[in-house]
Amino acid sequence: MMNIKYKPADKTDIEPIFKLNKALIDEYENMAIIDYQKVLSWVRNKIETHIQEYECVVFNEKKVGYYYFNDADGKMEIDDFYIFSQYQNMGIGTEILKKCISETDLPIFLYVFANNKRAIAFYQKLGFQVTEIIKGSRYIMQRV
Repeated sequence: MMNIKYKPADKTDIEPIFKLNKALIDEYENMAIIDYQKVLSWVRNKIETHIQEYECVVFNEKKVGYYYFNDADGKMEIDDFYIFSQYQNMGIGTEILKKCISETDLPIFLYVFANNKRAIAFYQKLGFQVTEIIKGSRYIMQRV
């Protein structure tokens, strides 16, 4: 069993989470179809408003990632799920997803960029399937 701990995020985590979001948007979003500043503003507001509900993932006493697991209209959403690149491929993300799955009987869904093939393959291994395509640039994946 991995030595993963969880602690609530706080104000000092807003900027790192925002930067992780922005990096994904910059890499994967179709800039031709979004209002970039409006999207970034919405993302920052969401993080600031809900920061106390985010979890920091701690492995071997180091902060290695974040996620936000919340109720969204009778389903559970995994949002802003990040494992820092130097800690990927170590099983940490798998442990977090299994933890989320074990915490609810509700369907779980998440958004993923359509071009983020690695993330899609990762979620599929844990039983998630694409259920909706949004503007051609993102998928909703759900595990029932």
